Amino acid sequence: MSEFSSASFAAKTNVAVLCLSGGMDSTSLLLHLLAEETEVYSISLDYGQKHKIELERLQLNLKYLADHGYKVPHHVLNLSGLGALYHSALTNDDWEVPTGFYAQDNMKQTVVPNRNAIFASIAYGYALSIASRLQKKTKLALGVHSGDHAIYPDCRPAFYHAIMQAFSIGNWDSENVELSLPYIDGDKVSILRDAEQSCLKLGLDFDTVFRNTWTSYQPDELGRADGRTGSDVERILAFDAIGRIDPVEYRDAWKEVLSYAKLAELKFHSKLD
Repeated sequence: MSEFSSASFAAKTNVAVLCLSGGMDSTSLLLHLLAEETEVYSISLDYGQKHKIELERLQLNLKYLADHGYKVPHHVLNLSGLGALYHSALTNDDWEVPTGFYAQDNMKQTVVPNRNAIFASIAYGYALSIASRLQKKTKLALGVHSGDHAIYPDCRPAFYHAIMQAFSIGNWDSENVELSLPYIDGDKVSILRDAEQSCLKLGLDFDTVFRNTWTSYQPDELGRADGRTGSDVERILAFDAIGRIDPVEYRDAWKEVLSYAKLAELKFHSKLD
């Protein structure tokens, strides 16, 4: 049966294309969409990121979902050549990923120039194609959230408003694709709480799902999370805030990485006072 066959959509009222990185935000959004009985088509991009382990972990989650009756069509696009072109701590092997609290200015080193514009453009074209083939309005779903706004300009509402205007001008039938950013005013804590509710509704094990997600920008040679980069710190603090131990394996014990995260947060806020 074709990926675009309409036979399996008889009971579905919603269709969405999801940019699925394998991180906790887009994975949570996948759960959210599935819990709403949305038919999800997912797309991932290998853009030469050093933390490509996120794509490997994602395959584990897609298998886990399929084993529980939630088969999600998925494509990985190889754009790895971009890594050699772009100047970023996430793509340059000789550039150390900064440590500390996520909101600090040094985290701007992890910006990949124009990354989300590229991702959104590819996903938008995919959504247009699905809308045309299925003759159904289709959502373009992205897991961006408010915690990214300070560091990443391409995660801000104004950016998505502008780029969707451009897509609308540049495409026929653009009225058939609408943008969905359910986490745009939320943070990692609210995202995890939403994922807890989605897992309950779907009958999935929360720890299994999130053990198969990846957030650290700097995995070690054994495939363990660093626990010191800004993305690690933000994730660790979010899990602690909802009263859970992060099921991902860290280089150091949970007590140690949590202590570092809390100290990094304290140091950051003390500088603001």
